[in-house]
Amino acid sequence: MSSIRIDPAIESAIAGFEMPEHLGFGVVMAPVMYRCDYQDGRWWDGQLLPYGALQIDPAAKVLHYAQEIFEGLKAYRVGGGDVTLFRPEMNWERMNISAQRLCMPEIPRDIFMQAVQTVSAYCQDFIPGNSGQSLYLRPFVIGTQADLSVAAANTYSFLVIASPSEVYHSGNMRVFIERNDSRAAVGGTGAVKVGGNYAASLQSLRTTRAQGYDQTLWLHPADHRHIEELSGMNFFAVIDGELHTPALSGSILPGVTRDSLLRLAGVNNMAVRQRPMAIDELLQALQSGSCSEAFACGTATIISAISALGEASGECYEIPAPGPVAQRLRTQLLDIQEGRGADDFGWVRPIDASCYP
Repeated sequence: MSSIRIDPAIESAIAGFEMPEHLGFGVVMAPVMYRCDYQDGRWWDGQLLPYGALQIDPAAKVLHYAQEIFEGLKAYRVGGGDVTLFRPEMNWERMNISAQRLCMPEIPRDIFMQAVQTVSAYCQDFIPGNSGQSLYLRPFVIGTQADLSVAAANTYSFLVIASPSEVYHSGNMRVFIERNDSRAAVGGTGAVKVGGNYAASLQSLRTTRAQGYDQTLWLHPADHRHIEELSGMNFFAVIDGELHTPALSGSILPGVTRDSLLRLAGVNNMAVRQRPMAIDELLQALQSGSCSEAFACGTATIISAISALGEASGECYEIPAPGPVAQRLRTQLLDIQEGRGADDFGWVRPIDASCYP
């Protein structure tokens, strides 16, 4: 791995950290963070630092032109066993696709792996051990060059912070169908993980919550007829006993959990249909009973059953939740992630011994 400098203040930062009784999701910050800076055309050595505020120039590109990308993955230690990561290579690959789209330098594999493994190793005592809990890791890159020209930065910072967390959304979800606004466009940044996509979803989320729903279901930006995804989750439905999900369209993020569930469904000999899914067709399937369940998935939420789909008109389609397919897939996925089930796919990665203090 690349060289890494461990700040002498790390020991006292870890010693002074106390886990609260209630974690929530992404609220409690672990006491350490990783940083690696890019300048003069190269990434320099990484640093493990006490968690703290960043000093950034007010003219930094990230603040004016949103040159920022991020990822989300988890470290697990259920029952106090070894610390493991789930499919971190897929997060690294996706982060570099995001970097290419925003004209950022790609992160070398050894730097990315060093970062997520070292933060996880130093936070081993702060990884909650109950099923569904984890250390949520947030790698991100920001453009730090300080000038107001509309151009890609020539200096960047790659950081990883972490948060001992519960599941993002526990229980069933009520979902509001967004028929007017768009989250992202084909040819834009919808298929990569950038902060601007989430900022664009906030206005609709406010409307969604005001209507008594939990999350927004986005439709294709060109026709507002075909299902895309939720603001931070992919969408699935069980129709006539088959698993259906929108085909990747250029404005849908290719989720790690989405890919994992599709492969698990294949092991279960369940027919899978990745296709354009018209929202009105889905609503008709709900009315006829041919659609028996729907659910959302993502790293943060794992799988959340959808109990209702609602319209601005006030019409609401109730869905039995949680359904048996969602429950079975969630159990199978968690069993692999948390070390109870056989990892026939080779998805689980133990932390390298050299990363521990």
